[in-house]
Amino acid sequence: MNNIALIGMPSAGKSTVGVVLAKIIGKKFIDTDLLLQESGKTLPQLIAELGVQKFIELENKTISALSCENTVIATGGSAVYGEDAMKRIKELATVVYLRAPESELEKRMESFSARGVVTLGAKTVTELCAERAPLYEKYADIVIDEKGTLSDTVQEILDRI
Repeated sequence: MNNIALIGMPSAGKSTVGVVLAKIIGKKFIDTDLLLQESGKTLPQLIAELGVQKFIELENKTISALSCENTVIATGGSAVYGEDAMKRIKELATVVYLRAPESELEKRMESFSARGVVTLGAKTVTELCAERAPLYEKYADIVIDEKGTLSDTVQEILDRI
């Protein structure tokens, strides 16, 4: 396996960390949220149009079909709701869970609907973390607690891979 996949909450910095990590280690970069937006619609538009369940199915199907080598993959935060998607990610990559503090996530996220965040009933960041954290932990090969700067997070990933 020569791919690295980043999972975690919305606003945890998966895309930002992924781009920097890919540059440093000379890998390609894929953001699965951007793959979903290739239809010309934003995540909030897709969720509104399809509904939560159909959006999860679309994300699951899109990630399940992913094929890449020598790539850093930033997944959408809701990718963990798709069992087939996560099975594929585990086949393709070393999976790194970026665990950001709830207080930081609250600062970064305007609202779930504006950000295009899929929930299965959660109304707050705390509830969303409780809903998803067990799934992120289930699929992670490595857990990185984001405590410092972007550079600190990237360096910790490099040290642990």
